[in-house]
Amino acid sequence: MSTKNHAQDAKDRYFMMLAIEQAKQGLYTTRPNPAVGCVIVQADEIVGQGFHPKAGEPHAEVFALKDAGRQAEGATAYVTLEPCSHTGRTPPCAVALTNAGVTRVVIAGLDPNPQVSGRGVKMLQDVGITVTVGVLTAQAELLNRGFLKAMRTQMPYVRLKIATSLDGRTAMASGESKWITSAAAREDVQKLRAQSGAIITGSETVIADDPQFNVRSEQLGVSPKQIPKPMVIVLDRRQRLTHNLQSNYQLCRRTDTVYWRNDDLTALLKNLVKEHQCYDVLIEAGASVAGSFLSQQLVDEMIVYQAPCLLGAQARAMVDLNPISLAQQLRFDIDSHEQLSSDLKLTLLPL
Repeated sequence: MSTKNHAQDAKDRYFMMLAIEQAKQGLYTTRPNPAVGCVIVQADEIVGQGFHPKAGEPHAEVFALKDAGRQAEGATAYVTLEPCSHTGRTPPCAVALTNAGVTRVVIAGLDPNPQVSGRGVKMLQDVGITVTVGVLTAQAELLNRGFLKAMRTQMPYVRLKIATSLDGRTAMASGESKWITSAAAREDVQKLRAQSGAIITGSETVIADDPQFNVRSEQLGVSPKQIPKPMVIVLDRRQRLTHNLQSNYQLCRRTDTVYWRNDDLTALLKNLVKEHQCYDVLIEAGASVAGSFLSQQLVDEMIVYQAPCLLGAQARAMVDLNPISLAQQLRFDIDSHEQLSSDLKLTLLPL
């Protein structure tokens, strides 16, 4: 590789990193659309930048081009996802880039959406714009794991969240569980909820804890009112719960709570993608539900908040699994770990 090419590659990575930072600003508000950022560069200087804030509003490229104004002519645009080529609620971004006179577009990765994939690149190339694809692809894809997985497989990205003691217990035998983990850990869970299109729980959790599963944090960088409210699905095979305005349980008083009555969890996940455009799913439930999703290999990521305490052998286990040999154990790769106040947060990926 020549020195010139090496220098250009370094510049491309730098400006794409800034585009990724732009995209992060829409992480909690864009559902069901992906979070996308764009930076416009003229003579190695940023002249425009923007991100997609909300479904139905202009895409990142449009905001960045507006910010750049006439300086977009002859510039390079860095975009974290392939510019759209179809007219939906907004016009095609590939056309907007063309009309602005941009001469080069650098893209982190192609959009696997069948309506877009490769077509945005072709539209740009057909009018003589130079296109580079594949800059910081892995980093950009981390922002939209649910959207990308759903477009590729028609299944959502599933996160399982568990709060536990050092000895793997989630509650006392009586059901008492508030609070095992710290306020810092509970605040972090708000981030998981905020990026989820749906939250799945079990009827046992509703009866034992009467949760709300709402996004209420004021520390996410945006108002909770701007964040689309996650659907709540209650697994209730025994039909113990139903909508009732006089119910003792808050979720049952909500008219939008969905009750899933059968055992087919794969069908549920496919339904969430196809019918509700829920691409990121969070499971907040007890040991039985957690065990069911894990044993059926439906979990993409497990987040464990571990408190430095011991609850004893009679307390409730974190997962209901019964392997009879080491060969049947479920193993994970530690993707990341961090300390939140007194607790340890482990992000685990199934092997």
